[in-house]
Amino acid sequence: MTKPKNVDEYIEKQRAAVAQNPECGTAHYNLAIGLIGQKRYDEAEKELLEAIECSPNLAEAYVQLGGIYLQRGDLDRCLQYNKQAIHARAGFSEGYGNIGFVHLQKGNIDEAITALEKALRFNPKFIQARTTLANAYLMKGMIEESIDTNLKVLELEPDFAVAHNNLAIAYMEKEEFDLAIKHCDKAVELGYEVAPQILKELEAYR
Repeated sequence: MTKPKNVDEYIEKQRAAVAQNPECGTAHYNLAIGLIGQKRYDEAEKELLEAIECSPNLAEAYVQLGGIYLQRGDLDRCLQYNKQAIHARAGFSEGYGNIGFVHLQKGNIDEAITALEKALRFNPKFIQARTTLANAYLMKGMIEESIDTNLKVLELEPDFAVAHNNLAIAYMEKEEFDLAIKHCDKAVELGYEVAPQILKELEAYR
């Protein structure tokens, strides 16, 4: 099978696969992924709903639908679809990670922490969930837990800029300014846009 040269060709291939086997949930799902790649979200949503119709346990399809609703700014529908994803497949870490992210966006810190800790029980290497959890701990005032969690992220991915930024904030909370400066500088070096007030505050301790 020749590899598609671009997204248009990939989409045409998947359309052909759907036409050949309209009852195949995976074919609809693959087509939806191509459409999402082109930001054709309405068409993608239609294909994902078809995918679920054919394969009700296709947890990834629920997660992608959640992603489309997140794009539209509809956090409630995003949350709903991710909850369906974890019902479709027990222990689906990506679903729990997204549930935690949405709860954090909505200001439900305790619910976010519960979901994110579950995501990491199922997949300890899920960097995005671990970073979001570190954020949630920071927002709850659990500074030590936030620092430990960010340091674990850096064990997995030493150049993960968000974790360096989060550590800078956490160490500032502890008034450990040398460590805060070290991680702030690393975040900047990695191209992260550190908040101007943090840069300004740390200047006084250089």
